[in-house]
Amino acid sequence: MRRTRFDEWPCPIARTTDLIGDWWTPLVLRDAFAGCRRFEQFQESLGIPRAVLAARLDRLVDEGLMERRRYEEHPPRYEYRLTAKGRAFWDVLAAMWRWGEDWLWEDGAEPPLMLADRETGREVRPVMVDETTGERLDVRTIRIRSRRGARRAAGA
Repeated sequence: MRRTRFDEWPCPIARTTDLIGDWWTPLVLRDAFAGCRRFEQFQESLGIPRAVLAARLDRLVDEGLMERRRYEEHPPRYEYRLTAKGRAFWDVLAAMWRWGEDWLWEDGAEPPLMLADRETGREVRPVMVDETTGERLDVRTIRIRSRRGARRAAGA
């Protein structure tokens, strides 16, 4: 079955979904943020089939979220490092973390994992804010609209 591609759509959510639209890719990125760098580390942490992991890492490298660096010549072995584009994806994962933490446990139950400040150890609870104002985003005050001239630029 052929997968529908969204990489040419005008919507940023659609394009991001095209990149991470399977369940393994965000988990590979999560583990990269947690310090995994080598193929075997990812495989052991995730229990992911080798062929699936290889395909996901190749895609992340092709899309510029990770880079492959050789750490051994014979046999050739590589580690995978987040690029600036990959590190910027943390905001997406943090938003997923917060939503899952808030909505996917029974009332009163806490997830067994939390995000913590590296130095103080205190719990961190991500929120989405507007870069310009610093105000927390509220869906009731936001709308999606076309940028001025976007239709002409897109050929519509």
